[in-house]
Amino acid sequence: MRKIFTLLLLITSFVTIAQQNPTLPVDPNVRTGKLENGLTYYIRNNGLPENRADFYIAQKVGSMQEEDNQAGLAHFLEHMAFNGTKNFPGKSMLNYLQDNGIKFGTNINAYTSFDETVYYINNIPTTNQQLMDSALLVLHDWSNAIALEEEELENERGVIREEWRTRGGAQQRLWDQLLPKMYPGSKYAKRMPIGNIDVINNFKPEEIRAYYHKWYRPDMQGIIVVGNVNVDEMEQKIKALFSPITLDAERATREYFPVPDNKEPIVAVATDTEARNTSIMMFYKHDPMPEELKNTQAGYLTQYILSAASSMMNQRFAEMIQKPDAPFTSAYAYDGDYFVAKTKDAWTVVAGSAEEKIKEALAAMVRETERVKRYGFTPSEYEIARTNILKSYENAYNNRDKQRNSAYSQEYVRAFTDGEAIPGIEFEYRFMQSMTPNIPVEAINQTIKQLIGDENIVISVTGPQKEGLVYPAEEELLAVLDAVKAETIEPYAEQVIEEPLVTSPPTPGKITKEEKDAALDATVWTLQNGMKVILKNTDFKDDEIRMTGSSVGGYSQYAIQDPVNSKLMNAVMKLGGVGNFSATDLPKVLAGKTASASPGISLITQNFNGSSSIRDFETMLQLVYLYFTAPRKDNDAFQSYLQRMETQLRNQEAEPMVAFSDSITAALYGDNPLAVRIRVADLKQLDYDRIMEMYKQQFSNPGSFVFTFVGNIDEEKVRPVVEQYLASLPGQAVKGEFIRVPMNFKEGETNNIFKREMQNPKASVFNTFTGKVERNMKNQILMSMFDQILDIVYTEKVREEEGGTYGVSSAGAISRYPEGQTILQIMFDTDPEKMAHLNEIIYNVLKEIAANGPRETDFTKVKEYMNKSYNESLKENGYWLNVLDTRYFYGEDTYTNYIETVNAVTPGEIKEFAANLINQGNKKTIVMMPKVNE
Repeated sequence: MRKIFTLLLLITSFVTIAQQNPTLPVDPNVRTGKLENGLTYYIRNNGLPENRADFYIAQKVGSMQEEDNQAGLAHFLEHMAFNGTKNFPGKSMLNYLQDNGIKFGTNINAYTSFDETVYYINNIPTTNQQLMDSALLVLHDWSNAIALEEEELENERGVIREEWRTRGGAQQRLWDQLLPKMYPGSKYAKRMPIGNIDVINNFKPEEIRAYYHKWYRPDMQGIIVVGNVNVDEMEQKIKALFSPITLDAERATREYFPVPDNKEPIVAVATDTEARNTSIMMFYKHDPMPEELKNTQAGYLTQYILSAASSMMNQRFAEMIQKPDAPFTSAYAYDGDYFVAKTKDAWTVVAGSAEEKIKEALAAMVRETERVKRYGFTPSEYEIARTNILKSYENAYNNRDKQRNSAYSQEYVRAFTDGEAIPGIEFEYRFMQSMTPNIPVEAINQTIKQLIGDENIVISVTGPQKEGLVYPAEEELLAVLDAVKAETIEPYAEQVIEEPLVTSPPTPGKITKEEKDAALDATVWTLQNGMKVILKNTDFKDDEIRMTGSSVGGYSQYAIQDPVNSKLMNAVMKLGGVGNFSATDLPKVLAGKTASASPGISLITQNFNGSSSIRDFETMLQLVYLYFTAPRKDNDAFQSYLQRMETQLRNQEAEPMVAFSDSITAALYGDNPLAVRIRVADLKQLDYDRIMEMYKQQFSNPGSFVFTFVGNIDEEKVRPVVEQYLASLPGQAVKGEFIRVPMNFKEGETNNIFKREMQNPKASVFNTFTGKVERNMKNQILMSMFDQILDIVYTEKVREEEGGTYGVSSAGAISRYPEGQTILQIMFDTDPEKMAHLNEIIYNVLKEIAANGPRETDFTKVKEYMNKSYNESLKENGYWLNVLDTRYFYGEDTYTNYIETVNAVTPGEIKEFAANLINQGNKKTIVMMPKVNE
């Protein structure tokens, strides 16, 4: 607490704040209130997506409210909210919502953490008043009327067991080891939300009912409604529906459990035989900002200072990682919650490391932290960080009338659960514009000096457990800490960049042809070099332009003779940055700009993707111009990449799911070198010079590209920019060359059940049907409907009725290349004892649909969802970017008559589609079972 007060005094000494430290306003666009029973509500009218609304109920209750004999009840209760309430018995809630296009898992979901539980129903059509009222009624029932019927409780035990089984991998076990060491004397040590499997299996129904009635109560609940709603009417409905809920006079106190301080450093080491990566975390704990200061101007500026410090520290880490023999493979720093605890904050440094470099990596983490503590950041570093932060506020302000409901919904959830300020972007933008110029770098430096102390230090190390690998003992890690603190550390050697992105702008070229596409409301320019440029002006965002560029060829012509360089080309070709700037210098040059552009390559195409604000459109095209004309090599960055990749790949085989993935790949593709994963030995074949030669060849003809721009585009303003940076490029109207390479699926049937040693015994099942289906709009719609119907049926039959899995995932696709190659895949994890029975259900469902078609109710749910999603997509720049790129590059029309085609589909057509695919005879079943030691 003392450090935070010192920080606030420090800030107010740099900034003159009227009335010493005024409270921040509440955004006038959100209606907030509290009922007599203590329930809090937030209501906001918002127009994106159009005619949609989000409904949330946040509970200030999580696993921390459990006693030892209740571990897992908070999470279990979250599941039960979907299994029957007073007004929606059984599965009627989900059925009703899905009948109206609200998809379970996508639009209806929830999560439980240590200190809160949050439920939501999003993208509700506001044109359907009955549905809107029902959504509010669902929140009401979640708040105090979950049925918790005994039969449903017993059924859900199986689902929770399978979620525990699916999620109980190496990461879960590492956390189970870490938390007791990191939180000695704190309840956080043993409250993982997934809970205790013995409690899950054996608690009595009256125990979870008692927990529900004890903790789900209005004084700890927040209702959030955001969307195209009448705020006055919604407020009255909330008051009418939720005010009758009573608050017991005798009620339990909601306690936020403390995290004790530690004078001597705490060291926590955790290993697992299935862990693949080594990670080091270093925490400098401090008290969080007091609640009464969070919503003040000084509190808000404190968050700005911490954000700026994190940004500058991470830029330094990025520069280190790009050097050969870097001490870590990744590193970043931030100030926030101490790992999982809300009652303690920490300046946190996280790094990935090679397993033999743990002490070296820790030394570098401590050294860079000490360097900042002793010398602080430089004025030029701070200028870049401040400029970027202000730019982010400017972007939000410019698009303030085009924010999605979800942005506000989640902000108000945090306001309720964490006390986050919600002054609104108008206030935030003006406040930051006026205040941050008065906060000098000294304020940042003194803040960091206050936070990085000699007490309350925690060091954690996690990594693989294997023969011959010995981790540093606690004494060794503490010795590293002491030794580095005793070093003579030099100040940061800064490289200031003042050179412009493009030093000599090219002479503009010409637009030789202009056309209008009335159907898609787009403009088509043909440039003198043959390049096509498609532009579509939209008002979906006030200050956004999205870009994509596509050309035929990809790495296909290199794939057969050079598969390793081909598959890694996409990552390696961008390592060096562009023009005169390394990958770590480029962000400095782009400081204060909202512009990005990056090349990519796949088997079939080479491409660009990017986005910008209106003002920085030129910068985005400058980047494209440089990637065409001045790709940059950086041998140091390449060597660093090799070392990082080796570290990343070294322990792949420790994770059982890697063996499962390998078996799937072998079943589908055999030993095709273009399909198998990259291994450590493959890195020896990487040739940086060759990859850059391949890059230059594939991007040598800009005239082969089709560029598409969608957003707030003024054609006359972007015209000279397009002429200068795209039309000026040398090129010809000649398509790139695509070389056909073997990527066909293996035909016939495969049944591979194999065993693998694993810490958490489970059966992982992959079923697939492959074949040939013509790729057209109708068949793609049929495939999408088919796999969505399967998701509904499998959730009912395998998850709910059998309690056999946490979830079954169905996915289908029809490829462009190989032409018409089609795949339906179905995956799930389960108890090994249940595998055969559940997989029989999987196949029986497929046979039933192929023989008799889908159930009418499932078919209707999917069609409603697709209609709803389509109407939402029409107001998205990303949707139109894809439609136009697909039309002008691939020659496929995915827009005209799309929704008419969806609505014309019959269950009989899905039946025929399913039967055609399944009856082609290419069925493969891959199952990984646990190896049991006899």
